Amino acid sequence: MSTRALIYCLDANVLIQAWQKYYSPKFCPDYWDILIELGKNEIIFIPELVREEIIRTEDNLSKWLKNSKIPIRKIVEKVTKCLQNIYAKNQVHKNLVDNTKARSIADPWIIAHAINEGATVVTKEEKVTALNSNKIKIPNVCDNMGVRWINDFEFIDEIDIKFTCKFK
Repeated sequence: MSTRALIYCLDANVLIQAWQKYYSPKFCPDYWDILIELGKNEIIFIPELVREEIIRTEDNLSKWLKNSKIPIRKIVEKVTKCLQNIYAKNQVHKNLVDNTKARSIADPWIIAHAINEGATVVTKEEKVTALNSNKIKIPNVCDNMGVRWINDFEFIDEIDIKFTCKFK
């Protein structure tokens, strides 16, 4: 039996880091074309708050996302109930949002959308394993909630993306 998910919910950091670091469209345009195809085929989606996090910076990634047609999931009542369940399950889950830096606002919603859709979360975050830490990351909450999560390299492997190189 395959462990491949039917649908994946992407965290902002998956797109931001890929764009800025290792899959720049300048030398890996195919990756971005593949993401568009995956979106068209409803294999990937992005929560509305992830989209807002990315487009608030008017840059090339923002422009790409606006034109990509990757499905954007809005917050609906069922998703809000999923979020309430996340917070009710463990009070520590509220530490997922870092209000002091005005970041991570989308993080709990990523998990809520994944729960609502039965999706796998794709994130660059890694679990916090220190027992004395007040910090908690998406993978910790996913594990606590029984939501499958993987990083973007595992995602690429799982959906079998193959890159080709050529010299111009």
